[in-house]
Amino acid sequence: MHDIIEQLERKRALARLGGGEKRIDAQHAKGKLTARERLELLFDEGTFEEWDMFVEHRCGDFGMQDNKIPGDGVVTGYGMINGRLVFVFSQDFTVFGGALSEAHAEKICKIMDQAMKVGAPVIGLNDSGGARIQEGVASLGGYAEVFQRNVMASGVIPQISLIMGPCAGGAVYSPAMTDFIFMVKDSSYMFVTGPEVVKTVTHEEVTAEELGGAITHNTKSGVADLAFENDVEAILMTRRLFNYLPLNNREKPPVRRSGDPAERLDHSLDTLVPDNPNKPYDIKELIYKVVDDGDFFELQRDQARNIVIGFGRLDGQPVGIVANNPLVLAGCLDIRSSIKAARFVRFCDAFNIPVVTFVDVPGFMPGTAQEYGGIIKHGAKLLYAYAECTVPKVTVITRKAYGGAYDVMSSKHLRGDVNFAWPSAEIAVMGPKGAVEIIFREEKGDPAKLAAREREYKEKTGLVCNVVSLYRGGEYWAYQYKRYTDVRLVMAPERQIAFWGGDDDNFTYPRYDLDMAFFRVYEKGQPLRAEHFLKWSPGGAADGPRRRVHPAPPRAQEQRVTTARAGQARPPRRKPASATRTRKCGSVMVRPERNWM
Repeated sequence: MHDIIEQLERKRALARLGGGEKRIDAQHAKGKLTARERLELLFDEGTFEEWDMFVEHRCGDFGMQDNKIPGDGVVTGYGMINGRLVFVFSQDFTVFGGALSEAHAEKICKIMDQAMKVGAPVIGLNDSGGARIQEGVASLGGYAEVFQRNVMASGVIPQISLIMGPCAGGAVYSPAMTDFIFMVKDSSYMFVTGPEVVKTVTHEEVTAEELGGAITHNTKSGVADLAFENDVEAILMTRRLFNYLPLNNREKPPVRRSGDPAERLDHSLDTLVPDNPNKPYDIKELIYKVVDDGDFFELQRDQARNIVIGFGRLDGQPVGIVANNPLVLAGCLDIRSSIKAARFVRFCDAFNIPVVTFVDVPGFMPGTAQEYGGIIKHGAKLLYAYAECTVPKVTVITRKAYGGAYDVMSSKHLRGDVNFAWPSAEIAVMGPKGAVEIIFREEKGDPAKLAAREREYKEKTGLVCNVVSLYRGGEYWAYQYKRYTDVRLVMAPERQIAFWGGDDDNFTYPRYDLDMAFFRVYEKGQPLRAEHFLKWSPGGAADGPRRRVHPAPPRAQEQRVTTARAGQARPPRRKPASATRTRKCGSVMVRPERNWM
């Protein structure tokens, strides 16, 4: 018994050594970790359990019968990441260059089968020279077996691929069928045919980095999702991504509470969207301010930058975020952005992750390159993804939603569950200028008439008036906007007629001054009857003190909310108090330097 244990320990030590100290040193000289070092970094300490440590290849040709190493170039098993189960395989480049043999493939297939059986994700750390030539068709058959399991696992369990070294030929297709691909700069490559073959066939001179490096696949091809500086960063970011994902398609994503309250207000968002409809802004600023703790895990950030995708949390709940970015190509949808967003939405749909969509899109990108490239077909992929998506869908239109792009970006008509509009949002077939030039094309030669028609179009499409309400049936809301076009002046002191917003206190809530003009909102020719309103009462509000902020900085004053009628004296001022937080029913916080509007 003792002899058997000693023999096992010797074989374990030999397996852990991989291809030997010389090859391990060569791996380190390239700035790369070994297969086992990567696993130690990936998993929680002491949780990794290895399978099939002593498996060897069965090839007897070309002298391979005398060259056998336990493990056969891949380390497989399972462990925990932040206390959650995950299966993994890590190819060992120090053993036969990580080349895939029949036994090598069987080890990978075994852990993938088990992962699907128990409902746990699979992470593959790829560092391989491709198929093992000595085994011929047997190695190619091994690749096909892995591909089959990639397909079977798609949409059932999350699959993550880390390209930590070369990945060529048939080896690239398995990562391509997984959900996420991470690469390492200057050390990882993906290509179907290498630079030598390219030179022979097409006479092109190209380096491995230019052909299939991390930068190439993150900026040009869109094959990879992210690129990192080294192995350590790639593995740590994989752990971070794993925190947003459920274990399988029957589970919900993990909820992780934070100290960031859901009712938090950020008044800097009031000025985020420019008044000029043609002025760009960075949608990422909105995303970082909306998600919990400003923690946004962006994917494919260097590919199709006119659309932003990634994961964040709202009140601890993971959500997938899709957003047009007006900073790049004015936020237009093109081929690459449509493919990028469609794939992401379908992943979220498969794994029960709600989708939040921020829309600022003037339309699809025009041009022959887009039409010849199949923008119709690829744009339809995004439409299809949103239309078939069954997870909760929340849409926020921040500025423009024009044309067919409005429909595609999770519109209400594609079964969007909740659709919000920014106070300045516009939904139309196209912008006022383009619409006027088409509708009134006979007046195209008269700029003055076109300008007048444009103003008329804006008024008819509801781009004129914002009405602000702070009260909704027993609850005090910081902002509640709705847009109307028929607003009539019904009463005003003589000097204030036609002075819309003449005083700062015209926008101060509640009002106690009597020097203001009165406007009435009409809808379909009839005075608007508000669903919720404060009743006029000489006794003031009965539910106690409320807090408001004066337009003039830097103090906040606490007063009793009341509605005044003619002749009523101003309520007494209370001692200044600092406004600290915001609630639906309670105190309201704004930054002293900002007004309500």
